[in-house]
Amino acid sequence: MTQSQNFPGICLVTPVLDEAASFLPSLRQALAAGGVASVLLRHADIDANAIQNLVKELAKPVQETGAAFVVAGDPRLALEAGADGAHVGGVGRELTAALKLLAPDHIVGAGGLPTRHDAMVAGESGAEYVLFGDWDAPLEGEALIERVQWWTEIFNAPCVALAKSLSEARPLAEAGADFIMLGECVWSHPLGPAEAVREARRAVGELPA
Repeated sequence: MTQSQNFPGICLVTPVLDEAASFLPSLRQALAAGGVASVLLRHADIDANAIQNLVKELAKPVQETGAAFVVAGDPRLALEAGADGAHVGGVGRELTAALKLLAPDHIVGAGGLPTRHDAMVAGESGAEYVLFGDWDAPLEGEALIERVQWWTEIFNAPCVALAKSLSEARPLAEAGADFIMLGECVWSHPLGPAEAVREARRAVGELPA
């Protein structure tokens, strides 16, 4: 994931998917708006072959734009299917195993960090980024902004903040987030995913308002 020096990068997270075909049009529209640094795939509880097929179908259009494609869950499956890395929840054995398998050549990100201590452990273990406000450790409003401010004032590892709505992108950018992650607010935007991404890019200062 590549971040500009002047504004946060935009990351996207998919809905929980069990197949690619119905989601691909929305993904392509979002990518067409430009400026997407990475896409994080969340997949349903499906078998390994189905996950690999899902990754292979979705990774190609993402990687063709120069963005990173990261898979939440099993790092070995992510690697075998051609993803750029894996996203792991928590700081236990799964993170240790992912780092051993993937680092330093592939991305290993950490979410599910409910406490400051968990975040510090993830960063000190070698996670390439920490994610705050995600589905495994929800933080919202001022609590999320405070966690982002705390992290960016002390640590060098990139901080990703999950914005539940496009209106949250600017405050999180001003708090110092290196990347803003967006999900449902992009896929359900009334003017389509491309306009949602452009709106987010304007919010963080990448595009003129």
